[in-house]
Amino acid sequence: MNSDKTQINPLGTENTGRLAARYAIPSVISLVVNSLYNMVDQVFIGQGVGYLGNAATNVIMPMTLILMAVAMMFANGASAYMSLQLGKGDAQKAAKGVGNMVTLLIGSGILFLILFEIMLQPVCYLFGARGEVMGYAMDYGKIIVLGFPVFVIGVGFGNVIRADGRPKASMAGMLIGCVTNMILDPIFIFVCKWGVQGAAWATIIGQLLNAVFYIVCLYRFQTIRLKRTDFIPHLHTAGRIVSLGMSSFFTQIASTVVIAVQNNLLVKYGARSVYGADIPMAALGITMKTSQLITSIAMGIASGVQPILGYNYGSRQYDRVKQTFKISIGTCTVIMFAALFVFQVFPEAIIHIFGQESELYMEFAVKCFRIYLLACFMIPSGMVIGIFYQAIGKPVPAMAISLSRQIVFLIPAMFILSAVWGIDGLLWSGPVSDMLSGVVAILVVRSGWRNIFEEKNVKKCTQALPV
Repeated sequence: MNSDKTQINPLGTENTGRLAARYAIPSVISLVVNSLYNMVDQVFIGQGVGYLGNAATNVIMPMTLILMAVAMMFANGASAYMSLQLGKGDAQKAAKGVGNMVTLLIGSGILFLILFEIMLQPVCYLFGARGEVMGYAMDYGKIIVLGFPVFVIGVGFGNVIRADGRPKASMAGMLIGCVTNMILDPIFIFVCKWGVQGAAWATIIGQLLNAVFYIVCLYRFQTIRLKRTDFIPHLHTAGRIVSLGMSSFFTQIASTVVIAVQNNLLVKYGARSVYGADIPMAALGITMKTSQLITSIAMGIASGVQPILGYNYGSRQYDRVKQTFKISIGTCTVIMFAALFVFQVFPEAIIHIFGQESELYMEFAVKCFRIYLLACFMIPSGMVIGIFYQAIGKPVPAMAISLSRQIVFLIPAMFILSAVWGIDGLLWSGPVSDMLSGVVAILVVRSGWRNIFEEKNVKKCTQALPV
């Protein structure tokens, strides 16, 4: 590629509002669909098995988050690397980054399949499985981990396909997987009577079809041409991918740690309350997955505009970077305020989707929605700002912002507030951490905003990319 390509690439020339919509909408749909994989399982398991089955899926969820952390590190890092290199006019380096990502992703999927098959029971115990829940978790988990090698393809390939300028293709792959899952779930659970195992098989088959579609897309790139040598791991390229994607990795790993701590605290303080140990784990699990469905909209907007931010920062069109950032954070915040209204006014309607349970269960589930998600409108601040720093090649502030909500604020708040107020204190740790981390992210970007666009800092950042 030559420098003229920068001028004709729509990432550097098209109206930022229209461009943001064109990239963000398919990204939002992709991530919402990805969240629906878990949500659909929860709905059908809740209706066909009951809340113990939902508690079991909440136990397995951290295992998928661990692998997702690794996959998103490689995928988001490669996507940012690709956009920055294309902005500089170097398609060869961009292709090398994508090839390295493919090798790293598939290798990690195989490795995690082996590890979790061997260590499934102790890991389930670590993440809070006790009594009857353990049996359901083992039945579900033994099957889910078989799909890890194709799961990572679905998580990772969509990002670079979107960075290639094909957001609709990225979206289509996710839709294929989710629609398959939604069709097979009721068949396997209600018709075949396979319970949680049926939900697991439906998920894997959907992920497999998703992976096949993305593999076909891999050889139809518009901006780069992949060669066999691009798939051979290159230390400097892989290192840069990892550094750019590190904030995504720590965000997901932090989520895993949070769920492990949270599940064990729910069992501990739930057993001391009128709700018992199982109801809090199931109810808060549903609350968090519903929240993730909504926050995936914000994440979709933020990650959707990442190629626009990276390309224009790499080509030093700073006004376009600023406009895109403001569009993304403003849109995300409005969406989360709308979600807050729904969570506060209509929690019962949401809970009923996941099955009809006892009055005690309903009482606690309503408290989860109204308390735990009280400050969800602050979540986009840290999310969008973290991805913004990642997109412009500044992994350190991206990682610090990503870690602040869950590691710096949420985990300490869970221990402190639950020790004081028991199970209710655990719920209040959610809004406390959301508010504090959002304020920190805003202060960080405001204090460094001008420095981000100083020419000497941009040169330092882009020159750090390996030759």
